Amino acid sequence: MVDEPDPVAVADAATTFREKYESGEEALETLLEVDAEHETWSFDDIPLDSGTFGEIVSRGIVTKVDGEYRVSSREGVRAGLDGRPVSLEDDRETGFGLSIPITFDRRAAGALVVALGVLFATRSLIYRSVMRGEYVVPPSNDPYHYRYWLEVLLAEGDGSVITNLPEGAAETRPLTHAANWFFAVLLGGDRWAADMVTAWFPVVATVALGIVVYWLAVVVTDDVRVGVVSVFLLAITPLHTVYTSIGYLEHRSHQYFWLGVTMLTLAWLAVDLERRRDGASTAREAIREHLRQSWTWVAAVALGIAVGFSVHAWGGGILLLIPVAVYVGLKVAVDVRVGLPPALANLPILVGLGLGAALAAFLHFSWGWHEVFAAAISMLVVGGAVAVVGLGELWRRLEWPTRGLVGLEGGLAGIGLVAFRYLRPEDWARLSERALELFFRGEAVETATLFSMEQSIVLGPLPQFGVWFYIAILFLGWACWTSVRRYAPGWTLLSVYGVFWLVLAAIQARFAGQLTIPLSVLGGLGFVHLLAWANLARVPAPFRETDGNERDGTRARTAAADGGDATAGDGKREPSIIFPRDPRTLVALVWIGFLIFGMSLFFVPTIAGQITHSDAEFEAAMAIDDHATDVDREYPDNFVLSNWGDNRMYNYFVNGEADRYAYAYDNFDEFQTDDDPDGWYEEFERSQVGYVVLTDEEGGYPEDITQAKLHDELGAGGDDGEPLEHYQAIYIDDEVTAFAVVPGATITATGEPGETVVVETEVTVSGETITYERNATVREDGSLEVTVPYPGEYTVDDREVDVSTEAVENGSTVQID
Repeated sequence: MVDEPDPVAVADAATTFREKYESGEEALETLLEVDAEHETWSFDDIPLDSGTFGEIVSRGIVTKVDGEYRVSSREGVRAGLDGRPVSLEDDRETGFGLSIPITFDRRAAGALVVALGVLFATRSLIYRSVMRGEYVVPPSNDPYHYRYWLEVLLAEGDGSVITNLPEGAAETRPLTHAANWFFAVLLGGDRWAADMVTAWFPVVATVALGIVVYWLAVVVTDDVRVGVVSVFLLAITPLHTVYTSIGYLEHRSHQYFWLGVTMLTLAWLAVDLERRRDGASTAREAIREHLRQSWTWVAAVALGIAVGFSVHAWGGGILLLIPVAVYVGLKVAVDVRVGLPPALANLPILVGLGLGAALAAFLHFSWGWHEVFAAAISMLVVGGAVAVVGLGELWRRLEWPTRGLVGLEGGLAGIGLVAFRYLRPEDWARLSERALELFFRGEAVETATLFSMEQSIVLGPLPQFGVWFYIAILFLGWACWTSVRRYAPGWTLLSVYGVFWLVLAAIQARFAGQLTIPLSVLGGLGFVHLLAWANLARVPAPFRETDGNERDGTRARTAAADGGDATAGDGKREPSIIFPRDPRTLVALVWIGFLIFGMSLFFVPTIAGQITHSDAEFEAAMAIDDHATDVDREYPDNFVLSNWGDNRMYNYFVNGEADRYAYAYDNFDEFQTDDDPDGWYEEFERSQVGYVVLTDEEGGYPEDITQAKLHDELGAGGDDGEPLEHYQAIYIDDEVTAFAVVPGATITATGEPGETVVVETEVTVSGETITYERNATVREDGSLEVTVPYPGEYTVDDREVDVSTEAVENGSTVQID
């Protein structure tokens, strides 16, 4: 038996050969054509001169068998021609080896490293705002919820915590909290470890997602250039950057990664079967080779893990099952259309979904993760997939039109949901409640549509994605059309995920983060195709078979997908997309890149900077914490009321209780716009609000509301207003002001009835002097009472009195003799 050469070595030899000889690609294409027609062949069967053929033989591109020849590895030669890694173990091997199903050459690997470096850099733009000396200050509001639970779980101290998560962590995002805890434990489980996970896990997870996106793009498009550009587009997408920047510890980093893995495994299973079908003599032979391929079952297991973990990563995790279910339905239909037995063709997917449902159910019923509908919907998807495959088998045997199958599948999905509603009404009610919370929660910017009327609909995605979004949408349409025209399950997959998340993003922009994953692949394909149209790069692999010029003879462009010059069939040299050597080509690429990517690069730092907490906000939090320490206030007496979008940050640094912001959400706006701040004191005393923070507001507002009396007048009353009794300024800045809510000390004295007495003091806060002056009228019985919020020395007409901090904090009375 002849040993099979390594397809990677054959690919390298083919690449070297085609780059060395001007007619090298044409010779290799001829070689493949002859090899496809004959099991073995002789030198007389090929139209090559002896010198060229001898060079091919010496490089190991062909091998001798029983006195004749055959191509050593068709996949290796094809990969060398296309300038891509070898993506299958070997075109003739279907055993259970575990060689890696994708490889890099040095230049492709280098380009990927550069793209990942850009990804890392864009996610680290706000480093200085997050890493503040000994403090890690996550951006935005929600990361403090996850930091809170990370510290709670670390305080439990042992591994049993993930099997018995507290209710607040187990009910909606258990995987996220458990994974954050796990990585922190790996780093030592102390405060430093919690800081490192908080800061760097989103970045590391996104770099891992970048590798997944690269692999996904290469699997579907068969072009490493598209893979590299896809990672670059992911890196420069402003909206995705916001959700995955340094310090943004949230469920999205987990969710995006497992979504990417789900898409990658489904794509690999689809494309592997498609390629084997194209090269096999019968459909059953292709399926048999596919099922004997070891990586088929690795992909199935990975799919199960991704699906099982996805539903537990966030409260809306079951949304991730919808595109999977839609894809399975369409995949079965297209399999039937081309004569593939759907049961065998989709067996690995069914196994993967079954494993995922089992994992989701185990995590719920054994460890109490999430709510029961997460496990129930997972099992419903598996049952639906089995039913659809069974229908597909019936349809194939009866040779009915596949349009009817797709329609029936949609009907079955509706029947399944109706049955779920009536068979499990409690789960349906909870599912409906979660849907309302997810889709109809207002206030946050991310809940607005991606296509807002204020931005003329079509311009909405521009600052969130950049110009490349529109290119990706065009190629999403092409992918949908391709899926209808021919058997292309890889493009069907991207079509389903692209359309699904596009629809959800049209409802709420928060879902555009998931949309970025399929669109980055489509945008990468579009960019490479645009360069090919401008004659600056080789036509991407998916278009070579259908491009008219390719059929006419210019198909032989030999630009390696990872770099090098290109040689067209007419002998003209064409620059490559990566590492161009010609200065004019480089200038053209720079200009095209600037036009396509410039908008994204402009908005990335701008939008990323909008979610950070300013120096003033952080300093206000530190000032509140210092004050609470000085006067010995502990939670809940040191609760901070602020705008809900910053509330978790203030409370995390002051009292550590950053789980929720419901009180701020329900009350701050009303307090801010009320005209009687002191009137809120009893409410604050009852609710144990210890501090309030106000932020500068753009635009005009009435002068008699809390915002003006506190933030503008600092509670001192201004020109005509009366100073406030229960608000002690402890931090002052043009942007932010912070006040301690105090009972205030009551100064009592005697005087002439009806006499107006001036009570005055000066205090210095944040380097600014505040004159606190009250005009009080002596009562008819000759008594005088004035409540003041500041400790210090007061002048009461010509008398002086010292008010202690304890008197202000305890609401004590200070008597003037």
